[in-house]
Amino acid sequence: MTVVLERETRTAPAAGWHRVCPLNELEPAWGEAAFIDGLQIALFRLPSDEVYAVAQQDPATLANVMARGIIGSRGSSPTIASPLHKEVYDLRTGECFTKPELRLATYGARIVDGYVEVEL
Repeated sequence: MTVVLERETRTAPAAGWHRVCPLNELEPAWGEAAFIDGLQIALFRLPSDEVYAVAQQDPATLANVMARGIIGSRGSSPTIASPLHKEVYDLRTGECFTKPELRLATYGARIVDGYVEVEL
């Protein structure tokens, strides 16, 4: 069997902030996947309670796996390493440290009244 993966292309999701979940439902130093207005997002809560939102789709393999990545850092930059080929991305900018031609989509994230909100 052959499986063909494609980059996510769809109509733009509704712009603006979307309430996703209570902050306490995200485990520190772990990723969770969320489906927001038809778009797969990976959420990461750092031990400092900062929350980052990035595309769930791995830019290198096109598999929806980024929520299972490995959280780390490069200097002062919080990072996520893809669980498949271990490319390392800056959670703030989406820049790939290991393969500069790759970029991970990033989204605004904030905490309002104890809830995580993501800006699409």
